[in-house]
Amino acid sequence: MKSKHERKATPTISQVAAAAGVDRSTVSRAFTRPAMLSAETVQRVLDAAERIGYVPNHTARALSTGRHGNIALIVPDVANPFFPPLIRAVQREADQLDFCLFLGNTDEDPYQEDKLVGRFAGQVAGMILASSRLPEAQIRAHTSKRPLVLINRDVNGIPRVLIDSGSGVEEAVAHLASLGHRGIVYISGPASSWSNRQRRNAVRKAAEKLGLKHFTVPAPIPSYQAGRAAAPQVLRTGATAAIAFDDVTAHGLLAGLSDNGVAVPRDFSVVGCDDVLGAVTQPALTTVSNWSVEAGRAAVSLLFDMLQSSAIRDVRYVLETHLVVRDTTGAATPRQAL
Repeated sequence: MKSKHERKATPTISQVAAAAGVDRSTVSRAFTRPAMLSAETVQRVLDAAERIGYVPNHTARALSTGRHGNIALIVPDVANPFFPPLIRAVQREADQLDFCLFLGNTDEDPYQEDKLVGRFAGQVAGMILASSRLPEAQIRAHTSKRPLVLINRDVNGIPRVLIDSGSGVEEAVAHLASLGHRGIVYISGPASSWSNRQRRNAVRKAAEKLGLKHFTVPAPIPSYQAGRAAAPQVLRTGATAAIAFDDVTAHGLLAGLSDNGVAVPRDFSVVGCDDVLGAVTQPALTTVSNWSVEAGRAAVSLLFDMLQSSAIRDVRYVLETHLVVRDTTGAATPRQAL
């Protein structure tokens, strides 16, 4: 895994912790619940903060009253296997920092997401929006209500954690080309999804670079049923391989291909994204790696830094992906080639 972390040089709580020789939760308690620590520890933290120019903001002070000792995480689909590991990671990080986590599920509905943000705003110190389906203007408007961190949504000026699946998808296209496939289908996800746009563009870019034909088949709601239903349309393109928006859709495609008498990987190759079902499908799914746990941890860290520092910074934390080759990709036979 590679990550790229871009931020301005405003001192953070992590830097205070390093300077004081304590962990971040101790720094938080020194500013919000000093009675929980020894006087010596509190003074060491305060001295370190003064030394590096760190200033806690009004939100941090509000935490000491107990009114805002909560954060919220909003996801588009709690049933999608990508999100439970992320939710668990956020929960664990929040617990380590003495926060209670509120969880919201939108069922891929932007209206429901907007409503949840509004309802949580009066109950939490800050929010994390994972794979937000809101228009950019609405996201920006919500930043005035509470500190906000995004996961897999690239909005300038708002701290965000991005899983760069584009690099892994380009690797997947190159892998398929090396196996002799000359036509590739991308089964797309939600139109409002940043990850979907990134993956679709990566397929197009890599296919054009390698001189491959590329097609797009829509599956607006990422689900097993959508992937299965897409199989006939995928086969009508004449392509011999497909990359699905996520593993759940890819799993459905495997079933749909079987329904049509197409064997994988003998007759057709399939690649998923997010590596949440790869080892449990039959055959085992070739897929693009998943850093949802790391993304959850990083998002909490960024949000905590925002709550503890007076400046809101433009932070862009990027996690790069790679291809995990398993059993659903194989060589294209001469009769298959376009």
